[in-house]
Amino acid sequence: MRARDLAESYPFVTTDDDAMDAARLLARSSLPALLVLDSDGQPHAIVPGSQVLRQTLPEYVINDPLLASAAAEAVDAEIADRLAGRTVAEWLPRRLFPPPYVGPDATAVEVAALMARTHSPLVAVIERDGDGVRLVGTVTAARLMSCFLDR
Repeated sequence: MRARDLAESYPFVTTDDDAMDAARLLARSSLPALLVLDSDGQPHAIVPGSQVLRQTLPEYVINDPLLASAAAEAVDAEIADRLAGRTVAEWLPRRLFPPPYVGPDATAVEVAALMARTHSPLVAVIERDGDGVRLVGTVTAARLMSCFLDR
């Protein structure tokens, strides 16, 4: 099976979108990761939910589990403050890895290997269109497992 056959529609945000809206999309849609496109529609980042959480939590909470327990209510308000008035580009982790993507003719095993190497819960499927790029869809880990197990 090819990536074009495995690709499914997946909600995305752009680097210019509101960070609060992006976080709500992740939460309300129960997404494993945020797919972020740049202004040209090209994949800019795939940010796993764990890293989205990391961006919203204060560093002192991440580094000290006891403090996290004691400061839970204060941190709830701080999370919203860290998102307010920021774009996705301003909010993204500073250290981004190139988003994993494949062309539509990649095999299921190629997609799975890329996903495993990059520790990403999804891979974007793109198609070059002249000088531009068009997002065909994404392949999730669940979709791949289903493909492999339902043979």
